[in-house]
Amino acid sequence: MNSLPAVDGGVVYVGSDDHHVYALQASNGAELWKHPTGGMVRSGPVVAGGVVYAASLDSNLYALRASDGARLWEFRTGGPVTSRPAVANGVVYVGSEDGNVYAVQA
Repeated sequence: MNSLPAVDGGVVYVGSDDHHVYALQASNGAELWKHPTGGMVRSGPVVAGGVVYAASLDSNLYALRASDGARLWEFRTGGPVTSRPAVANGVVYVGSEDGNVYAVQA
């Protein structure tokens, strides 16, 4: 696992070079769920309002339900995403290697 984790409610969320986002029980490291992406997840996910936002080198921003990892939506940028998403006022911000910063309605 390569990215900085996010911690919320006793659960650690982290991305990995194996093309997944993981939810792990903080107390014992047990895997709660994992969700595949199309590329490595080099930036740390962010949790807000029960949703995990994770960016991948496959050029996508993913919104996953924190409780079970179900994909709520994905947003494709024009290039790999290595920046950590930020969430404010119902908007997810993420920079892409295509030179743009995207603002996506959460």
